[in-house]
Amino acid sequence: MIHLATTIYAISLEDYMLPCLNKKLLGIECPGCGMQRSANLLLHGEFVAAFKMYPAIYPILMLLFFLIASSFFHFKHSSKIRMVLMFLTAGTIIVSYILKMNNLFN
Repeated sequence: MIHLATTIYAISLEDYMLPCLNKKLLGIECPGCGMQRSANLLLHGEFVAAFKMYPAIYPILMLLFFLIASSFFHFKHSSKIRMVLMFLTAGTIIVSYILKMNNLFN
């Protein structure tokens, strides 16, 4: 009788992450650096580490969920909510990038 052991192979997202071209060519991180690793941390349940890696991950997720929900449901002030979420996301990306560059060059 043959006994087969069941093995579960976990596929890690780290195997499929794209390198940052800006960082490879210029040596400086771009405003999107850390987003893939932050999403990977979120999938592993490390919410604080995901925020520390890329603070804009939560506004991006809020915007994404709102855009998906607004395609199925009608919201009264959909365009205003979308604009607020877009500005919040862009502002978070810009401020976190400025703080990251400030820490890098000081």
